[in-house]
Amino acid sequence: MGGVALLARELGFTVSGADAGVYPPMSTQLEAQGISLVEGYSAEYFRHNKPDLVIVGNAMSRGNESVEYVLDKRIDYCSGPEFVCQHILKKRWVLAVAGTHGKTTTSSMLAWILEYANLSPGFLIGGIPQNFGVSARLGNEPFFVIEADEYDTAFFDKRAKFVHYHPRTLVLNNLEFDHADIYNNVDEIKKQFHHLMRILPATGKVLSFANDENLNDVLSMGCWSESETIDIENKTGWWAQLNNIDGSDFDVGFNEKKFGTVKWHLIGDHNVNNAIAAIAAARHAGVAAEHAIAALGEFVNTKRRLELRGTVNHITVYDDFAHHPTAIALTLDGLRKNVGDAKIFAILEPRSNTMKMGVHKDSLANSLQKADCVLVFQSADMTWNVLENRQSLHGKLRVFSATDAIIKTILEEAVAGDHVLIMSNGGFENIHQRLLDSLASAQC
Repeated sequence: MGGVALLARELGFTVSGADAGVYPPMSTQLEAQGISLVEGYSAEYFRHNKPDLVIVGNAMSRGNESVEYVLDKRIDYCSGPEFVCQHILKKRWVLAVAGTHGKTTTSSMLAWILEYANLSPGFLIGGIPQNFGVSARLGNEPFFVIEADEYDTAFFDKRAKFVHYHPRTLVLNNLEFDHADIYNNVDEIKKQFHHLMRILPATGKVLSFANDENLNDVLSMGCWSESETIDIENKTGWWAQLNNIDGSDFDVGFNEKKFGTVKWHLIGDHNVNNAIAAIAAARHAGVAAEHAIAALGEFVNTKRRLELRGTVNHITVYDDFAHHPTAIALTLDGLRKNVGDAKIFAILEPRSNTMKMGVHKDSLANSLQKADCVLVFQSADMTWNVLENRQSLHGKLRVFSATDAIIKTILEEAVAGDHVLIMSNGGFENIHQRLLDSLASAQC
C-alpha cells in the first residue's frame, strides 16, 4: 500500500494515509516522499480529510471503524490492485512475478535489468530495491514490473490480487501452501494461479521452474501462452552452473547456449534461481541475456533480504524477511555456505497468520537446522507452543516472550566472528538496531 501511495502521488493526487504499527523501511520512505501518515483507524481521520477516493488495503475488514465510516458515508473506494490496474496498467507491458517465495527480490532484479538497459520501467514492489531507493514509480511506457501476490484483494473482493494485473510476461517462481487464513489447502491456491493463467495473452510468455510439481499442476490445467522452463539441475531450458558454492559466481545459459557469468554480492541458491527468472523475463521484453548478466553484477539486494545491518566487535547482524519454513531454510543455507563453520545465531519471530496458526510447525524445526543456536520469539497470540520443536532441534532451541531477553542472550553468548540472523516479516520491535546499539555499548 505504501507503493500504491507513491504511484498515486506521482499521478498527481494529493495522498495521505492511515495504518497501524507502521515500521521502517516503508514508514521512512513515505515520510521522505512527503506523504503524511496517521497511526490507527479512527473515523476522525476521514471527518477532517474528506477524501475523494479511499484505497483500501487487504488488511482491512468489516467492523473496522474507518471501513464502516467509508461505507456509511458512501465515500468512493476501491482496492489497491484495482486502482493500479485502472490508472496505470491498462496501456503497459506488465511483467509480473508470482510465487510463494522470491517475488520481491526477483521483481527488483527484473526492474534493475530493464533500468540498466535504459528502458526506465515503472514498478510496484513489496520491498525497497536499493538500486532505486523507492518501492514504486510510474517510469516510462511500455514496461511495468509488478510483484504479483496471491493473497486476496480486499474485504469486498476475495480474488487473488494478481488477477487484476493482466501480465504479458509472467514468472512463476514456486508454489507452496501459505496464507492459511485465506486458503484451506494448496489446491485452492493452484486454482488462483490457474485463473491468472487464463488471462495471459497467447503472445505472452510464462516462465516456470520445471521441478516444482505444484506449478506443473497449474500449467496442466491450461496454458494458452508461450512458455519456457527453468531447470537448474538438468540444464534444459534456462539453467545455471555454480562456480562458487555460495552462489556468488555462476554461469547462465539456455539449452545448449551459455550466455555468460554472473558475479555479484548476493548469496544462496534461491537468489541464483531468482536471477535466472529475471534474466529470462527481461529477454522476453527484448533485453539480451548478456546485458542482463552485466546488470546483475551491479544489483544491490532489496532491503530486508539478508540485509547486513551492521558489524560490531566483529559480530555481524543481518535482517531478513523470511517467515515461511522454505524461505528460512534457503536463507540459512546461503549464509552457511558463505560463512563456513562460523557460528550462526538464528533469531525468528513467527509473525505471519499462517505461522501463528501452527500450520508450518512440523516443518519449522527442519528449516532451522543449519543454525548453531535458535532463539524464537513466542508472542501471546500464537496458538501453539514453539517448544514442541525442542527435541527436533537437538537442544539448539530457546523460546522467549520478550525481545529484551533475546538481546541479553546475544550479548552474553556471541563472540567475535559470530553471525546473528534476524528473521521476521514485521518490525520485530526494532530488535536489529537495539541489538547493534547494545553491542556497541557493551564494547565501550
